[in-house]
Amino acid sequence: MTRRRAIYRRLTATAAVALALPLALAACGGGGNDAAGGSGSGSATRLTVQDTFVTEPGKSFYQKELDACGKEAGVTIDHQAIPGASIIAKVLQQASSRTLPDVLSIDNPDVQQIAASGALAPLSDFGISADGYSQGVTDANSYQGKLYGLQPTTNTLALFYNKDILAKAGITPPTTWAELQTDAKKLTSGSRYGLAFSAINTYEGTWQFLPFMWSNGGDEKDIATPQTAEALQLWVDLVKSGSASKSVVTWGQEDVNDQFMAGKAAMMINGPWQFPVLAAKPDVHYGVASLPVKQAGAKVVGPLGGATWVVPQTGDKDKQAKAAKVVQCLNSDTNMLNDAKTNDAVPTKTALGQQLVATEPQLKAFVDEVPSLRSRTGELGAQWTKAATAIYTAVQSALTGGAQPMEALQQAQHG
Repeated sequence: MTRRRAIYRRLTATAAVALALPLALAACGGGGNDAAGGSGSGSATRLTVQDTFVTEPGKSFYQKELDACGKEAGVTIDHQAIPGASIIAKVLQQASSRTLPDVLSIDNPDVQQIAASGALAPLSDFGISADGYSQGVTDANSYQGKLYGLQPTTNTLALFYNKDILAKAGITPPTTWAELQTDAKKLTSGSRYGLAFSAINTYEGTWQFLPFMWSNGGDEKDIATPQTAEALQLWVDLVKSGSASKSVVTWGQEDVNDQFMAGKAAMMINGPWQFPVLAAKPDVHYGVASLPVKQAGAKVVGPLGGATWVVPQTGDKDKQAKAAKVVQCLNSDTNMLNDAKTNDAVPTKTALGQQLVATEPQLKAFVDEVPSLRSRTGELGAQWTKAATAIYTAVQSALTGGAQPMEALQQAQHG
């Protein structure tokens, strides 16, 4: 998605993890990662850390934070950043070859699948809890009642709007679906659409639809419900009325931002990872508001994005204990706030949100949504990928005229 992280990113490989990893771990016999110090020696001085922060500023930020947290834990950090799309395949290979890192960072929807395989150590074994974190973070990072990961920051979606265009039209950011439809139509003029969003046939399209589905009472356990159909009808109506482009079915979120920056969309649905891109075009004066909901005053329920830190089962208890200290350090209040400010994200401890807004006011809409952010895997676990595929398939069918919303949802769910 961006330099921050691919929040909607690659989930296709994870469906196989729960089946593949137990075999790999059985083959390795629970041996330690000898490359990082003696197994069970009690004298580990080095830890290997693997994450997917391959671009700036995340890469340099985490190198610095890891070095500091390693020093606090009494170890030297050997840090490797690899492309996110390769992370699951690499973890599988490392499990089979007994070379799992001591500390690992993965996308939060992957935690439950990998924990189910036995490849991760419960953080509770090291006295670490999720006290103070939002419920969505706890849900995403837990499996069978045990906490396996913690993430310092998160991201989600909000409504970006062009201040100049809305002011000229005498419009304030819409807060309800009805206002969104009315305003988007009024803001559509010439080659400019009122609203841009991503409805692409990937998990990215599902990610963008989730706030509308969830905020209206829809649920991934059964997507063929009136609540989800109503949310999908909203998107259909926006496209049919010409307030949103028919091309939304091919746009990723970066494409959406390109449309917004070019003045071809007065409003867009996107996330805080776009701030650095928008900063490169200072003539675009924009604001950010919470996503509209069906009824005024209703709660926005958005998807929980972001990376989490876990401790793999390497077989070396001393290194695992020190790895847990590093994970805990990365999740300290100070490091959470520094992470959020550096990487355009939001702290996962709800109490820290307002501290961030005091210095980063553009993040307020995202901070306000944190308490209600929902884990994508919280209900279905490994079955989430099947539901996510059904959702974007139904969205595509409805937006291209293949079927009415309810019919499209039924076909996708049972197809």
